[in-house]
Amino acid sequence: MTRHVVARVGDIPENGSKLVEVRGRQIALFHANGEYYALTDRCPHEGGSLCEGRLVGRLSSREPGTYDLSRPREFVQCSWHGWEFDLRTGQSYTDPDSIRARTYQVTVAPGEELAKGPFVAETFPVTVEDQYILVEL
Repeated sequence: MTRHVVARVGDIPENGSKLVEVRGRQIALFHANGEYYALTDRCPHEGGSLCEGRLVGRLSSREPGTYDLSRPREFVQCSWHGWEFDLRTGQSYTDPDSIRARTYQVTVAPGEELAKGPFVAETFPVTVEDQYILVEL
């Protein structure tokens, strides 16, 4: 797989998102709980933007009137119909058996690592003939 530089770490605030395009694909980047995630920006339900969605947690209840919040900000809620997708797996919690948003691997790398070579400039033979400079392609 080819890696693509899509943003600087400071471009996405904690609990924020950023829409990027890589090779014609709209990808939603999320920064939640100190980690970065990437999902296709298109909700598989009806095409709403996941990047414009809200980061939410998992709410459960053992009994009426008692609520427990787990996995805070580890799900994105579609901006159109509220379908929720796990940032790690893309799994839908509305229809977990058949609906999933595509996820992409995200890594953070220092700039000096990305600038490592060996980079080799393309060279061309040059000759001088009767006071003319010639470059061969």
